Amino acid sequence: MEITTTVEPKTTEELVITPRAAEEIRKIKTDNSIPETHALRLGVKGGGCSGMSYVLAFDDKPRQGDETLMLEGLTVYVDPKSLFYLSGTTLDFQDGLQGRGFVFNNPNAARTCGCGHSFGV
Repeated sequence: MEITTTVEPKTTEELVITPRAAEEIRKIKTDNSIPETHALRLGVKGGGCSGMSYVLAFDDKPRQGDETLMLEGLTVYVDPKSLFYLSGTTLDFQDGLQGRGFVFNNPNAARTCGCGHSFGV
């Protein structure tokens, strides 16, 4: 008797930055005189009301082990641990009645808090 096992290939969903978020990131760089050579750093860190918080910053060079991505014409650095939690996430920017700011739509988040800046898995 032969047993056959099917192994599905692993797929890694990429991060997505919406055009509106990319436009706002470029505006922030210009308004704050951040050099064009600096990249956006996306990440997560422990803390926040749901256990983990999102990180947005600018860096002049990647850190050891960083993934360097090109998203919406922006160079983005992400460390491997953060990439695990951010896989499939869309970074958007909203400006409306509910407030103004960056919004992370993260399919990996099992719970989020009301502020939208922290999540748990």
